[in-house]
Amino acid sequence: MKVMITGVAGFIGFNLSKRLLKGGYEVVGVDNLNNYYDIKLKQDRLKEIESHEKFEFYNIDLIDEKRLTLIFEEHEIETVINLAAQAGVRYSLENPRAYVDSNIVGFMNVLEVSRNYKVQHLLYASSSSVYGANETLPFSVQDNVDHPLSLYAATKKTNELMAHTYSSLYTIPTTGLRFFTVYGPWGRPDMALFKFTKNIIEGKPIDVYNNGNMLRDFTYVDDIVEAISRLVDKPAKPNPYWTGKNPDPGTSYAPYRVYNIGNNSPVKLMDFITAIEDKLGIEAKKNFMPLQPGDVPETYADVESLYRDIDFRPQTSIKEGIGKFIDWYLDYYQIKL
Repeated sequence: MKVMITGVAGFIGFNLSKRLLKGGYEVVGVDNLNNYYDIKLKQDRLKEIESHEKFEFYNIDLIDEKRLTLIFEEHEIETVINLAAQAGVRYSLENPRAYVDSNIVGFMNVLEVSRNYKVQHLLYASSSSVYGANETLPFSVQDNVDHPLSLYAATKKTNELMAHTYSSLYTIPTTGLRFFTVYGPWGRPDMALFKFTKNIIEGKPIDVYNNGNMLRDFTYVDDIVEAISRLVDKPAKPNPYWTGKNPDPGTSYAPYRVYNIGNNSPVKLMDFITAIEDKLGIEAKKNFMPLQPGDVPETYADVESLYRDIDFRPQTSIKEGIGKFIDWYLDYYQIKL
């Protein structure tokens, strides 16, 4: 099978590419290598996979519809996994237009080429952020998600709506993946684990939001990759029991599905920090701060539909996952403690 992965130089895209290439897939990778964070990290990720005989890379932006179309002209792509996006909740408060361009206009182009070239399955990254002001825990794909707290979350909800429209109109099987706080080796520098580790090693204080009263369903990247790899060859199908009188938000009369991919085990932020301190053998200097605009105090994934459909639940412990990340971090930056 030939798979296109957008955002291939990103954290999840890179790890997924390695997994699919190892499994015998051909991977066509797309990334614009923007400077939202250190480009060298993205380039180093690419170096890990670009020599593989079944991998081909294109440096383009998804808003460039013509160049995106040319790739489909050249390759018979069966499955698209759209992971490209402008990430980050707080950055969406500073630069909202970047989110509209990348997450909405770019995704529209992906939908169009998927329709025109008869893609057999489109999987795309959504986010736990779509749950917004919802306080019913754990978050379920059957919940209403109409009250986002950030533009980032709103663009991800928009992606789900756009995907459903194309599934309904053109019978394109689409699968939305609501990721819950992904972490692990090769992670993004703007994420908490990366920032905490860096600052603790350098003796700088870490910012602890909501005075530490946060819970996050931290999900190790290998668990994310395992779930996606199991879903790749399982195109979404219509739910024969779906009814407009009592609509199920997670399924549809169309070939459309949405899944939570989370650890199903929220961790207190202070326990997360303690695990980092224990691994490093260094106590963090903490700068306690209030809840930030756009932040959700707690995330907790209900993954029953994921388990039902692919017989998998993410389960990597925080201690194990943080340990692997810090081992990678020390090696990558050649740091000796």
